[in-house]
Amino acid sequence: MKAKEIQLSHGSGGQEMNDLLGRLFYKHFANDILLKAEDAAMLQMDGPIAFTTDSFTVSPLFFPGGNIGKLAIAGTVNDLAMAGAQPEYLSSSFVIEEGFSIEQLTTIVESMAKELEKSGAKIVCGDTKVVPRGTLDGVIINTSGVGSVKYAGLSASNVQPDDAILVSRNVGSHGSCILMARDELKLESDLVSDCDTLWPQVKALMDAGVELHSLRDATRGGLAAVLNEWTASSRVGIHVQEKAIPILDEVHGLCELYGFEPCDLANEGTMILAVPRVEAEKALAVLREFHSDAACIGCAAEADKHRVTLTTPWGSRRYLDMPRGELLPRIC
Repeated sequence: MKAKEIQLSHGSGGQEMNDLLGRLFYKHFANDILLKAEDAAMLQMDGPIAFTTDSFTVSPLFFPGGNIGKLAIAGTVNDLAMAGAQPEYLSSSFVIEEGFSIEQLTTIVESMAKELEKSGAKIVCGDTKVVPRGTLDGVIINTSGVGSVKYAGLSASNVQPDDAILVSRNVGSHGSCILMARDELKLESDLVSDCDTLWPQVKALMDAGVELHSLRDATRGGLAAVLNEWTASSRVGIHVQEKAIPILDEVHGLCELYGFEPCDLANEGTMILAVPRVEAEKALAVLREFHSDAACIGCAAEADKHRVTLTTPWGSRRYLDMPRGELLPRIC
């Protein structure tokens, strides 16, 4: 491609668009299904499948630990993994602003291809649209995915009394990282996003024979949203020890500065697990092979009020409510 920026002709269906598809998307996402360039991908799958879709818009598009492309792949693959499904096939649609740098677009696509390698999933179909300059802030990516269910029964309504509540790593890093990466804040930190594919961890738990009741990736709304959704769906109470929640010092500092609740901040490579109490140590041993700060933070219990209760380091108790309002626009 001779052009250095995306032009409207790159979305017109003509020669320029074919060049973009062939020299960028087909080059980095190449597989037998995609390269047939059919109007619909023909897939071979056995047994029950999981299906998910998501659109990704983040500001800035590039941040420490990732970019919108890595985020799009990890986010969709993680939704499948949380359903106990092995990610297999993805679609990817790009809406690109006229004038967007082809060099930056290439970096995004390359990061997507690299992230796909972690789960073995393939992009088998997609779409590209170009909109006039000024009508979009760079690029928006939509990805959908299907996977073969390998562990049935995982559900937000399957958290049971006496389940242990685990987190796979520290929480709040992605939301904090995005805030610190924004020009207007001008904050310096070594913090990077937790953006990552979770399927390897889920597969390791399955291979180890860990009994799983519910898995959720704590994206928008963070840990607080997941736990409140579980209490409502499973009709249980959840009790959490605040001092047991792994939170990095940089996240604590930003939250103190801006008055945020760390448990409300988004994550993109952190999952919350509900497992029988007797399975907690086995699960933690697996998770700590990936992240040493995986932790048991509390438990589920029968309760008249289906609420999340947080015990502070000083022994007082308060409700950890569902996040309200829009803390961080364009975060994922």
